[in-house]
Amino acid sequence: MITLADVRSALTLPDFDPTAAMLSMAPLGRSERRAEPPPKQAGVLALLTGDDGNLGVVLTRRADNLNGHSGQMSFPGGRREDDDANFEETALREASEELGIETGGVTLLGALTPLYIPPSHFDVYPFVGYLMPLPPLLPNPDEVAAVYIASVAALLEPDTRTMAVIETMAGPREVPAFVLCEQIVWGATAIMLHELAVRIRTVLG
Repeated sequence: MITLADVRSALTLPDFDPTAAMLSMAPLGRSERRAEPPPKQAGVLALLTGDDGNLGVVLTRRADNLNGHSGQMSFPGGRREDDDANFEETALREASEELGIETGGVTLLGALTPLYIPPSHFDVYPFVGYLMPLPPLLPNPDEVAAVYIASVAALLEPDTRTMAVIETMAGPREVPAFVLCEQIVWGATAIMLHELAVRIRTVLG
């Protein structure tokens, strides 16, 4: 059984090296980080909800008309604005805008490792929060095609990991992925989810 206390502990592990967890879900041949021009910056929120033993994480499927990463599964989040005090504020503001909820009651549990996304040239700062009960969602149709709540426990199950063929601008590509809520989750979101899963597995022993 995974509890909220387990998640808190997982996010504060001393001397945890996320490298292996992140690389194992990264597409082969993933581009190196470019320094110029300076990457854009974004914050995302892995929003947990539910009771101990039944925790879920909110995922969205991006609208098909978006310029970047359209149709992909993701965390709520987006580009940092000049008046955002920090990346936590960015993540909460974007989650509120995308899901149509007030995020003032979200308890931030910790952060995952910042991640560079080569195709869109973004540095992404992921945070893990908790909100219970989850209010009715009113997703913004301009940004969100659908919302799912994936089981956190499922992230630790080997059967949820697979190799999937996805279509990219360069043609079909085989990538590591999760199958969650009957959706293929790959790329940056899968990398971040896998870091969370490995952290939790380390706590559970």
